[in-house]
Amino acid sequence: MKNLITRALTGIIFVAVLVGAIYFHSYYFLAVFGLITGLSLWEFYGLVKHYENAAIKRFVSSLGGAYLFAATFGYANGLVGGNIFLPYLLFLMYTMITELYDKASNPINNWALTLFGQIYCAGAFSLLNFITSVPNTPGEIVHIPYFALAIFVFVWVNDTGAYLVGSMLGKRRLFERISPKKSWEGFYGGLAFVLITSQIFAWFMPATNWYTWLGLAGTIVVFGTWGDLIESLMKRTLGVKDSGHVLPGHGGMLDRFDSVMMAIPAAYIYIELFIRN
Repeated sequence: MKNLITRALTGIIFVAVLVGAIYFHSYYFLAVFGLITGLSLWEFYGLVKHYENAAIKRFVSSLGGAYLFAATFGYANGLVGGNIFLPYLLFLMYTMITELYDKASNPINNWALTLFGQIYCAGAFSLLNFITSVPNTPGEIVHIPYFALAIFVFVWVNDTGAYLVGSMLGKRRLFERISPKKSWEGFYGGLAFVLITSQIFAWFMPATNWYTWLGLAGTIVVFGTWGDLIESLMKRTLGVKDSGHVLPGHGGMLDRFDSVMMAIPAAYIYIELFIRN
């Protein structure tokens, strides 16, 4: 019972912070998601343990990813020019050059995991800036929260719907080698819940037609499911149950954002091709 209460309270605070960050103010969005990016990278680099006795590298790599998010925020909002990315390029060169001096047993592994973490965590969250920041008139960029909010809401609804339907009706395994509990029945149940939820968004935001919202919902469910499976594969490979313990009752940052980190780039592509084009 105590764990259930802890999990519920953490979940409520978690949702409130994220919705507030997306919806209310762009600088709140910058602070919250910049922190999430840094913490996700810190957790990832601790999980893969590819740095040999070099906590400073873990810190610098996490800070580098958080900087990429902040730089992308400034660029997407028209606050700074492209030169804002030059320090990040220096960071990438730093990750390559330091291996010359560290005498690590497998420098290629270090390079690969460092850069993978940047793409997997920092790259995905940075794309949120281009989803929320939209040019309005020449020289003016406005913060549009609805599509970013939809990504998170659709992922949460999908997780809930898939769990409920899968628990009651699940028989055919979706991807048994990686996630034995997931079923096709749960997948279709989650998809149905999200498609219905998308029409609520369509009702309140009629500027984007209802069938376009259906397409966005389907895209997020498919890629969000793959994102969940990717993190499950990662944890199975590393032999861990949870990616971390930063969120009481919910595991780590990667456990909470695994679906989102694959859904964001897919949603961005869909939005650019079918909504803003």
